Amino acid sequence: MTDSGSQRTVTRFRDELDSVVFGVGFVVAAIAVLAFILRPDRASEYMNDANEFLWTALGWWYLIAMFILVAFVAFLIFGPWGNITLGDDDEEPEFSFLAYFAMLYSAGIAAGIVFWGPAEAIFHYDTVSPFIAAESQSSAAAVGAVQYTFFHWGVSAWTAYVVMALPIAYYAYRYDAPLRISTVIAPWVGLDNLDGPLAKVIDILAVFATIGGVATTLGLVGNQFLVGVEWMTGASVGDAGTVLVITGLTVAFTISVALGVRKGIRRISYFNMALFALLTVVTFVLGPTTYIMSVGTEALGAYINQFVTMSFYTGSAETAGGAIAGWVGDWTIFYWAWWFSWMPFVGLFIARISRGRTVRQVAVTGVVASTGVTIPWFATMGATGIFMQQTGRADILSVIGELGEAGSGYPLFEALPLGGLLTVLFLVLVTTFLVTSADSSTLALGMLTTGGAERPSTINRVIWGVLIGALASLLMVTGGVDALQAAAIITGGPFSIIALLAVASMAFSFGTERPLFLREEDSVEMPGSSEVVSGSAQDDD
Repeated sequence: MTDSGSQRTVTRFRDELDSVVFGVGFVVAAIAVLAFILRPDRASEYMNDANEFLWTALGWWYLIAMFILVAFVAFLIFGPWGNITLGDDDEEPEFSFLAYFAMLYSAGIAAGIVFWGPAEAIFHYDTVSPFIAAESQSSAAAVGAVQYTFFHWGVSAWTAYVVMALPIAYYAYRYDAPLRISTVIAPWVGLDNLDGPLAKVIDILAVFATIGGVATTLGLVGNQFLVGVEWMTGASVGDAGTVLVITGLTVAFTISVALGVRKGIRRISYFNMALFALLTVVTFVLGPTTYIMSVGTEALGAYINQFVTMSFYTGSAETAGGAIAGWVGDWTIFYWAWWFSWMPFVGLFIARISRGRTVRQVAVTGVVASTGVTIPWFATMGATGIFMQQTGRADILSVIGELGEAGSGYPLFEALPLGGLLTVLFLVLVTTFLVTSADSSTLALGMLTTGGAERPSTINRVIWGVLIGALASLLMVTGGVDALQAAAIITGGPFSIIALLAVASMAFSFGTERPLFLREEDSVEMPGSSEVVSGSAQDDD
């Protein structure tokens, strides 16, 4: 790059910056990194204390908030508001459905899906949920284990992202509001006041939640990558190797996000989905196909039949004083908090790519289609792992005991025909899904800290990529999985409240829309704003 080009890049970075949101977010993230460098034990202790309070004293809140979101999105899918277009009434979607779904899925919880796909069901098969009430490693425990993976990674998880994406896309593409999380309060403060103190606080919280949620994923999946390297080479990586590998992955996703949505994220997303489908189908065919279908079918029926009961189950009857049971806190509350912490960046990214689509299209694609792809993966991986354990073809539980959950996939794939090839493909999938999740989050952080720019400067995205990578490395070295889970639960808490605010904003704004939308001769005034927009939405140019 020439000197003049470098100067233009720096100038653009400086001019577009929201100094308050960027400054506070950067300083707090840097302090967190320094705390884990200088006082790792004390930092981990503080995180774990806050985490324990949240899931024991306030775990019930996470459950209630998530169920409200699920009920609301179900109404959007089947109700009249589903016809609302996120843009001009006659506007065509910016991306084809295939590209849209591939990016949405890859940016969502896909990296976590790859991590927990082989691990979670076998874990529940051994340590059974009190809700299932079955003997450890029994047939009932096998069905209940797969059932709970459907519950944790199904409708509820994807609903959280859609709830955040829809109001942002609606106000951005119909009323020219900025693409940032604080846009959800537009009905209450008006478009002209989205730079006020409340909006700044919401965007700063979004930065914190994104850093915590993505650092969790980067750490967990990065650890899975490290375990895979050790599994295949027999060489121990160590702390220095951990930092080096996470750094390498950080460079990879930073390059991807610097290339932009079309050249970087979209192309890798296509590759992700193709490899994801291939690995699922090959494992299903080469694995215990009949067992997968039997356990998966029964688990799916139980998931559908008991969804409401599972959504409100706290396990408090199993503990003294009515506290959230350890199993529910360790799993369900952790997951719900993790999804809430991912809401800002995944919701913002989905909003970024949803221009021209209807509310129903976004909800169906984001919840129904994504769950429809997720369930076969967990059924295949979960049932295969349990079958291998039952028949003695692979002692996956012993590997988990030695290497942690990150090691569960490698003995599973090695026990199948073409095991060496499948193991390599699995390691590649781990890497590419991690890259797409991390680069979309870095893009979202750039949008949040530039006042809603669709294409933040490269410098901005590189800064956030480096900080997230550094934090994930330090969390893995000093606190491991426990510290990562604590980070997700702590940062996700505030967004359970903001998610309900997003629901209220949609109910208020969508409720004022006329059936099938306003005609051209009509007009609507945005609540709290002096700006009047025509029924066909204002020009975005």
